Amino acid sequence: MRPPVTPRERSTPEPTPARGGSNALGSGPETARQSSSPSSSESSSPAHAPVTDLSDLPPARSGRRALAWPAVPLFVALALWAYAVRHTDVSRLDDYGLVSVLHPAFWAGLAVLTTGFWFTVRDARQPGAWPAAYVLGLLVMERATQAVVYPTPLYAWAWKHEAVIDHLLTAGGLQTADQVGDMAVYDQWPGFFAAQAALQRLLGVDSAAMFMAWWPLASSLMLLLPLLLIYRTFTEDRRLIWTAVWLFYVANWVGQDYFSPQSVAYALHVGVLAVVLRRFGRSAVRGGRPRQAVWTVVITVMIVAIVISHQLTPGMLAVCLLALCLSRRYRDWVPAVTTVVLFLAWCLTAALPFLSAALPDMIRSIGDVGANVETGYGATPTGAGAIATSWAARLLSGSVLLLATVGVLRQRVLRHRARPLLLVAAAPLPMFAASSYGSEMIFRVLLFMLPGAAFFAAAALLPKFRTLAADADADADADAETGADAREAGGRRTTSAGGRRGPGVWVPLAALLGGTLAFVPAYSGKDRINYFPPQEVALVRQLFDQAPDGSLVVAANRNYPDAYASYWSVDHYWFLDDGRSHVDQIVESPAATLARDMAGVERPARAYFLLTRGQWANSEMNGQLDKAQLNRIQKSVAASPRFRLVAKNSAGWLYVLKQAGGAER
Repeated sequence: MRPPVTPRERSTPEPTPARGGSNALGSGPETARQSSSPSSSESSSPAHAPVTDLSDLPPARSGRRALAWPAVPLFVALALWAYAVRHTDVSRLDDYGLVSVLHPAFWAGLAVLTTGFWFTVRDARQPGAWPAAYVLGLLVMERATQAVVYPTPLYAWAWKHEAVIDHLLTAGGLQTADQVGDMAVYDQWPGFFAAQAALQRLLGVDSAAMFMAWWPLASSLMLLLPLLLIYRTFTEDRRLIWTAVWLFYVANWVGQDYFSPQSVAYALHVGVLAVVLRRFGRSAVRGGRPRQAVWTVVITVMIVAIVISHQLTPGMLAVCLLALCLSRRYRDWVPAVTTVVLFLAWCLTAALPFLSAALPDMIRSIGDVGANVETGYGATPTGAGAIATSWAARLLSGSVLLLATVGVLRQRVLRHRARPLLLVAAAPLPMFAASSYGSEMIFRVLLFMLPGAAFFAAAALLPKFRTLAADADADADADAETGADAREAGGRRTTSAGGRRGPGVWVPLAALLGGTLAFVPAYSGKDRINYFPPQEVALVRQLFDQAPDGSLVVAANRNYPDAYASYWSVDHYWFLDDGRSHVDQIVESPAATLARDMAGVERPARAYFLLTRGQWANSEMNGQLDKAQLNRIQKSVAASPRFRLVAKNSAGWLYVLKQAGGAER
């Protein structure tokens, strides 16, 4: 039964001038202009002040206890998390990843945190700091857990990026394509690596491995402010803002928050969108060209940082900004043109060697949507754990996109007010036809759609938004852009409908809780692949400590720590990247085939064969070679007189190919 509406809830608050934000569902810049205009009689009228109907919320409470109760579930959740991470043993990882070894207290803490957040964000009498505290608690539980429970950083790609930074610090400059081969792509987009090399020297640490385990938490925090700015551009309803932020972090399982150029470029991408949405609308342009010039300089600096750091993000940013130009509210072409010009200038100069070699394949992939979204050999989940993890991720993304669709269809006022955000969410979709991006385009499109999708998904969990006056007329006119300024003055008086129109309390809570819990397997379900125990790190470092310049390292795949250490002086060959016919030859006659492949290395260089736990996990879980086939290869090499065992431990084996003539070391 819906609680009675108190006189305090029925009353209209006194008008307050906008301070860089927006009224309930109005445009921030236009609200600020009209609220502060001395010539506008409407701006001083209570009827035009932001109004929030609280009839669907619990009755007002008073006193310190009412204001402090959110601290209880937040403290309990973090206490359960701290207990769980202290009692989680990652040495027992299986195909379900971290899910299989997490202490039950972790799941209880996550449920308490989500429930506490939902009832806190619905309580309009609570200070705004409490939802923020819950979101920070969510980030700790989501993004800091792995840094606490694992003794070494995750992800082979993160270790690869650490090697690129080491290369920059060692070589003291950039290399050409013929000097570093396939790794030239990193030297031609060096922004992230140069910045990290400077940070490493500033901190006085020997390696980025000292802090890269915490990068997922740091990169997620970088997104918080631009997300808040974007959402506050279209609403002041705190429930909608913070629920959208929560859903964004819950649905961001794609794993691009690790130590990578993508993580920083994506944060800058969201930052550019925040500035454009708030400062490049019609009212902002009319507000003064000097101020507009300042913001143009700001986004130009951010765009330059994106362009020199990552290959895909500038393209995604360009299509998003071009999509905004389809709206009458954002007809300023400066951001879009700036992005396109800077992107093309970089591609035609510094990045030209890489693009020249890659251009034929890029052209062939244009329009081939089926090939661009398929996974292919070596990227197909295999085994119960990998398949379950894959489906958890798909269902999580599918649920958020479905909720976003419901929000767009159900919230007519939001559909008009936040149309620019809807355009930004839809803009990445054509990229499916542009490239496969190494079979990852589908994941990147989801990532770049997420800020807009999370906003409308959150709207689906909340009561309907409507205008207080002339509701039917305002909704009927909402889809027409002509004369939008006049309607926005009336439409600015917005509210959420009563609880009878809304989805209730418990159904949205169940959806929020289900998504939050599903994040864990979607994000951490492949930790058997991504985690490298200290023994594996030690074995690989022993290899590179002794390998002379010009040596060759042969391995099944590149999924091991420091796989690219000394990549400028040591060659690598991962035989599972080769054609399937040659892989079959290796499986049929492992030692003889590998010895023949490694025979071209001359003294003083050496040829090494490395087989580790990480390669084993990646091969099994991604449908390359199974356990029996990998066992056959290892035993064949161990029994061959052509190979000598250099080192082994619980994480793997290291062999060297014996060279003809001279004594073996």
